[in-house]
Amino acid sequence: MMWSSQFDPKRPKVEKRVDMRRIFAYFAPYWREEALVLVCIFVTSALGVLPPYFTKLIIDGAIRHGDARELAVYVGAMIATALAATGIGTWQGYLNALVGEGIMRDMRDALVRHLHRMPLSFFASTKTGEIMNRVSNDVDAVDSVVTGTLVTVVTNVAMILTTIVAIFVLDWRLALLSLAVVPIMILPLSPVGRAMFAVRKKTREQRDVIESLLQETLSLSGITLVKSFVREPQEATRFHEAGTRLMDLEIRLALVGRWFLAVVTALVVIGPAIIWYGGGIMAIRSGLEVGTIVAFVSYLARLYGPAAALVGVQVQIVSAFAVFERIFDYLDMKVEAPQRALALELKNCEGDVEFDHVRFRYREDRWALDDVSLRVRSGEVAAIVGPSGAGKTTMLALLPRFYDPQEGVIRIDGHDIRDLTLDSLRRNIGIVTQETFLFHASIAENLRYGKPEATETDLVAACKAANIYDTIEALPERFDTVVGERGHKLSGGERQRLAIARVLLKDPRILILDEATSSLDSTSEALIQAALEPLMEHRTSLVIAHRLSTVLRADKIFVVDDGRIVESGTHAELLRRGGLYADLYRAQFSQEQTAPNAIEL
Repeated sequence: MMWSSQFDPKRPKVEKRVDMRRIFAYFAPYWREEALVLVCIFVTSALGVLPPYFTKLIIDGAIRHGDARELAVYVGAMIATALAATGIGTWQGYLNALVGEGIMRDMRDALVRHLHRMPLSFFASTKTGEIMNRVSNDVDAVDSVVTGTLVTVVTNVAMILTTIVAIFVLDWRLALLSLAVVPIMILPLSPVGRAMFAVRKKTREQRDVIESLLQETLSLSGITLVKSFVREPQEATRFHEAGTRLMDLEIRLALVGRWFLAVVTALVVIGPAIIWYGGGIMAIRSGLEVGTIVAFVSYLARLYGPAAALVGVQVQIVSAFAVFERIFDYLDMKVEAPQRALALELKNCEGDVEFDHVRFRYREDRWALDDVSLRVRSGEVAAIVGPSGAGKTTMLALLPRFYDPQEGVIRIDGHDIRDLTLDSLRRNIGIVTQETFLFHASIAENLRYGKPEATETDLVAACKAANIYDTIEALPERFDTVVGERGHKLSGGERQRLAIARVLLKDPRILILDEATSSLDSTSEALIQAALEPLMEHRTSLVIAHRLSTVLRADKIFVVDDGRIVESGTHAELLRRGGLYADLYRAQFSQEQTAPNAIEL
């Protein structure tokens, strides 16, 4: 396993508070829509004050006076107010959805752009399911805060403010009596919010675990492994245990502050009862009008209801910070080796490659490469051979700057690759590995990943050069054939030749071949070896050689052992020296006599 300490899952996490400015920065591009939402909220809240007042006028005015025309006016006004509030509310809903979906899109974009710039060590140490959960489920959780919670806060505050003004205008004595229970609703908010924050954070982490289990066991490769080892019952048990832990956390989350919410709910009923009693006494003793009491009780629904809702909303906002924290944790991770200021474009690349006393390690306790120096001139083929784990793949991973060495310099055409722009560096390097990755798309789309503007003529030429064209022509949909998940509708050799055609379309000056013909049958190997000839022609090729044919025609061979280059030279020179290369060659040559496909260097 290869990772830096930054991505070590065992490393203790540093707790930090969410920066509110970062959250509000996502709202900034939508300030016009947000301003209109606020206008809609306050207009709707103001309109909502009118129906209880019309109720008072109907009871104490139209009904008492016996005036049917006055009654019709007040009832018509109530209906008009309701229709106007409905229309404005619908427009507000559209604006609110526009803001919420826009912010979610922007946040997903920011996460994906940042993840694209993360070093390979991050992906080597982080489960795919956890990454998917951050980008998908965590951002979806933000939606409820953006489109629902924040608008609910503003709406409830507006309703409370307009209602307080209305009840004081109606009767200041009953208003003071109504407000007496409000502090009881507010005081416990902070401890309840902190408790929910902690549980919510654990809940999101457990969802990462479940997402990772699904990703691992339900992918094509994963389910194949599960079935081949007959592990379905064990995997079902493992998923059940993870789901049970999530269930327990969700139950705890549902019960946090439940006693407090129950008290608030009771106060919503107790408050109007107090007003009926107090208002009734005043009506008996001082002639307070019945319509005023009825209107006042109607207003209390606009006072206590939003106050109770704010209790739950405050808890939701505090707990939502756990989600923002997880998203910002990813956005704060260091991206791959930064591009230097005033970096140069690598133009007209000749392909001269040099490693100058390079040292690199994944972990602090061991050098994966130790004082590696080599030179491969433009157009040469260099084979990198050695035992498994010697550092061959690591050497070639440094060239496109998937990792940066801790010491030494790597140069292309005399330029320190750290002085070059990453885009221009990687555009000039083509890579073919044993683990060929194809998208779940058509053959043409996979090929054009190397050259988006490629015509069908270009595709045909590349596929003929890669010995894959006849196979494609035999398919019913030819280049429009969908290759399936990771290309599993094609054989291993077909996938490999398609990858070679893709690199041919890219037309890089430097070529990296890492186990390109390993683990293939003799027929597929012969086809791929033939496909590699036009690919390697006039290019600087660095090959991790697993087949004797590649080694024999290499201009240079570098023998790597325990992170060091212990020998270099041509095939004949290295055999004469009788060192590690000769030992490997003799051991594998003897295998070739009985199992040609097993020969690897």
